Amino acid sequence: MHSSTLRGQLALPELMKDLGQLTSHVRVPSFPTVLEDFLRQLCYFDTIIMVTYKKALKPLLIHPSDLSEQSNTLRMYLNQAYLLDPLFNSLQHGITPGVYRLVDMAPDSFEETEYYQTCYRDFDLVDEINILVDLDKTTTFAVSLGRQKAVGSIRRTELNNLKTVFPMIEALINQFWLAQSGGFVDRAPSSGPLKQALKTFAHGVLTTREQEILGLLLKGHSSKSIANELGISAGTVKVHRKNIHARLDTSTQSEIFTLFLSHLDALDREAH
Repeated sequence: MHSSTLRGQLALPELMKDLGQLTSHVRVPSFPTVLEDFLRQLCYFDTIIMVTYKKALKPLLIHPSDLSEQSNTLRMYLNQAYLLDPLFNSLQHGITPGVYRLVDMAPDSFEETEYYQTCYRDFDLVDEINILVDLDKTTTFAVSLGRQKAVGSIRRTELNNLKTVFPMIEALINQFWLAQSGGFVDRAPSSGPLKQALKTFAHGVLTTREQEILGLLLKGHSSKSIANELGISAGTVKVHRKNIHARLDTSTQSEIFTLFLSHLDALDREAH
């Protein structure tokens, strides 16, 4: 594909040519790679992953398929940490298809979470743009474009480029999935219990309300945000937080995060 002015103003003749090339790959395995090339004409990014999310299952990585391009951090995300990710949680709450920046989906204290500090920060991103396409009632295809600090946040022109071509990208991804999903679904990871992970974490040790608050804390909500979400006072949230640490015998969120990952490991072992 061309190196063009598309990252600035959309150049219609080249755009149509590139869309034609992308369309011709809908039924062949190279479609995700050609889609990556196409998106590079619209928006600069340092990292890209294409993942399908199905409500009760672990995320399924579609691209990159080369193991050498999959970091340990990405594998940790796909196996466990995705449960605390703003994108995953936005999908659980029924976000509509479209183009979104992660900052528009993340809770107010996301960057202070242990998930951010120990997992997400390893990606070294200053901005993340997500293209979300519904494949059916329970499955969403997400293309996540990451920009590292040296580049800076996405420019308005680039975001507009992605939003302009989104209807075409949405249609082509759906056609790709109709034609080729079998090759991916056959190796889909199963994980029924993971859906219950936050509900079962510390069950019997914490009260239902404390479990609820702990789940929101792990996802990146501040005491104020939790208070707004649950309709209680920030002071009450702080009392609950103190009780949670006392009951779990922890003193930091880092220790709670470690316990949560151990809980996920135990659920995985039970599932197999």
